[in-house]
Amino acid sequence: MDLGLKGRSAIVCGASRGLGRACAESLAREGVNLVMAARRPEVLEQAAREIRAATGAAVKTAPVDVTTPEGRGVLLSLLPDPDILVTNAGGPPPGDFRDWDRAAWIKALDANMLTPIELIKATVDGMIARRFGRIVNITSAAVKAPIDVLGLSNGARAGLTGFVAGLARQVARHNVTINNLLPGPFDTDRIRTVLAGQAKAEGITVDEAAARRKAANPSGRFGDPAEFGDACAFLCSARSGYITGQNLLIDGGAFPGTL
Repeated sequence: MDLGLKGRSAIVCGASRGLGRACAESLAREGVNLVMAARRPEVLEQAAREIRAATGAAVKTAPVDVTTPEGRGVLLSLLPDPDILVTNAGGPPPGDFRDWDRAAWIKALDANMLTPIELIKATVDGMIARRFGRIVNITSAAVKAPIDVLGLSNGARAGLTGFVAGLARQVARHNVTINNLLPGPFDTDRIRTVLAGQAKAEGITVDEAAARRKAANPSGRFGDPAEFGDACAFLCSARSGYITGQNLLIDGGAFPGTL
């Protein structure tokens, strides 16, 4: 399927590795020109080089912290009028809510709610004027099924979800869509870190921890980041203009409900 994206431009956040990089790769294969943002310059530049070599796409990099006004300013100076915006940030640490002070909550909100909103605010009016825009927020399966030890993430991401639900209906008539992708367990650095911690706590090997986690999923495996990237590319496509305000859960069937 031709997704109708050749020659479009995109900002992809958290793009140096994992799910953000997978989204950047899938968009680049469709002919989208990229600005990739992430905090670690060396990892980001390596990812950009590999994507350029594999796809021929024009790729710029913004080695910045997008949770700061200064970082967002640098990013938007490279591409002030993107056709596509993919927001993405690592989740805050797990823990007990009794241990989280105001600073912990503000940090979580800045990364996982307020920064996406600021980036949307900076770009959505241009999308409206051009009558094409696709915004995809990478959130978490925990929005659908909250995880008790991830209260900071549950709260911040749920706030973004509620905000998007209202805004998406306001801009849809201008061919601007806003959707959220909710990943479950994918084969990324993050899940390997989680498995290492679980293995240590339970006195088992990392391979055993991974096998248990896979067996608990109806698919019997972890997701391939490329699958996630392709789902993102479709939501960003010219073919998806009638999909907006939605939360697409990509978890191998782990969530047992119907809604």
